[in-house]
Formats: sequence, C-alpha cells, structure tokens
Amino acid sequence: MNILFINGGEKNGNTARMGRELIGDRAFTQIDLADTKVYDYGQVFAGGEDDQFDEVLAAVRKADVLVMGSPVYWHNLSGMLRNLLDRFYGPVPEGSLSGKRLFFVFQGAAPSADMLKWGEYTMSRFAGLYGMDYEGMATSDAEARKLGARL
Repeated sequence: MNILFINGGEKNGNTARMGRELIGDRAFTQIDLADTKVYDYGQVFAGGEDDQFDEVLAAVRKADVLVMGSPVYWHNLSGMLRNLLDRFYGPVPEGSLSGKRLFFVFQGAAPSADMLKWGEYTMSRFAGLYGMDYEGMATSDAEARKLGARL
C-alpha cells in the first residue's frame, strides 16, 4: 500500500503530527506544501518551470491512499491546501483517481462546528469529484488513531 500524506500546515506542526498519528507505523511519503511551489490556479510566471504541481500530481496518481491535512486558518482550510485542490480543476479529469482512498485531518485551537462541517464538505466533495473513496475526517489525535485503524 502506497500512502501519501499531503501536509497543508507547518512542516513539523500539529497537522503533521496528526497525519502521522493517523498513518501510525506504516511507511509513507510526505509532501509539505509549505516547502513546495504550487502556484495559484491560472498564474503563469516568466520562467515558471519551477511550479511543482505536476510533481505533486504524479505522487497522488502513484498513491493508493491519500492523507490530506490542514490546520483551520481563517475559518477554513489553509490556503496552501485549498490552492492545491484548485489546481486539480482542469488537468485532472473527473473520476480519474478512482480506487484511491482519501483520509482528512483538520485541526485547530477552537474550530466551530460550522468550520469543521465546511472543511469536511470540501474534502468529501473533492474526493467524490475525482472518484476517490472518502474515508472521513479526524480533528484530534484520538480521532486520527481511530480513523487510521481503517487503513
């Protein structure tokens, strides 16, 4: 099983820790979006060959299981993760990631029920659009370990 963890928070922050809690002792590859150049949807820079979206997409296509993580920033997903999701629109055909499983970790100091609801809606909708099986969301270490038992 090839597991890819896409971290939309700080490289060694709480989101990264929760992703590792979910994955447990299994082998995985981690992409930290904070260290990855994924330009905004529609942005084109002179010499923009340093955009790494295609590398991230290749890793997603190779994975059997995706674990995506985000802190709650400004009441929703981090900009880094939302930007990555935006970039899928167009180059990734609907349904083309069928057979993959998507798990989501979403943490913050005091997220409201609405914040959690809309974060989960976004991720479940993203999974559905591209044909992935959405396995659920964890908002604490304990929930991450419980959800990780389904891996």
